[in-house]
Parts: sequence; structure tokens; C-alpha cells
Amino acid sequence: MEITEVRIILKDSQDKKLKAYATVTFDNVFVVRDIKVIEGAAGLFIAMPSRKVKHASPKCALKNELRSKYCNQCAAPLPVEVNPQRAEESLGSQAEHRDIAHPITQSFREHLQKRVLEVYAQEKTKSHSASALK
Repeated sequence: MEITEVRIILKDSQDKKLKAYATVTFDNVFVVRDIKVIEGAAGLFIAMPSRKVKHASPKCALKNELRSKYCNQCAAPLPVEVNPQRAEESLGSQAEHRDIAHPITQSFREHLQKRVLEVYAQEKTKSHSASALK
């Protein structure tokens, strides 16, 4: 699989961990949007697009956020997680979000991250050059 295009949308604020969003095209036929470029303790890395995990109210079926105790629509108490392993997992922030799309192998994750961060560095340099000319 070939990465045929990487587009970067820089974020303006310098003090935040989120530095940019990336859109990556594969083989000119498949696009993944909203890959985040994040500044971590060990440097820049990418985070794949994700969504919050939700569970349905047993009374009205409205989907509520994972740690909610009561339904936002009908106020019915939401069931407490009975599986201790799942309850442990849900305590961490990683379990609150689930990736929509993600690499299966570590080698492809590294390849994707390298390409996105290369283009991010180029866009950041262009942005600094453009602002210096003003």
C-alpha cells in the first residue's frame, strides 16, 4: 500500500499539545481524515481518528458517554459495568475512545507516522517562512 498524499492543517496555538491534523490518501483511492499530530513527552507522534465509546440506556436506548451514571434523556440509572476487566479498562482514558481506523502492524504505523511527521515539518517550515515575510 502506497501513501500517495499527505495534507496537513496546522493548529494556531503554540502552547497546546495538538499541533496539526492530517489527511492521508492511500493508493489514490482511500482517504483517512483527522489524524492528529500531537506533542508528547517523547516528541511528536500521530493519533488515529477516534470516537467516544457510548452505551445505550436500557429505558430509552439513548446512547450516553461511557462513564455516565444516568441517562441524559430519561434520567434512568445506567447499568454499572459488571465485567471487572472491562471496568478496569474503562477507567483509563484510552478505553473512552475507540479508533475508527488504524494500522494493523507496527511497521506500517511507523511508516505512516514518519510520512505524516515529514510533511508536518515541511508545512511548519513553510508557515514560519510565510509569517517571516509579512
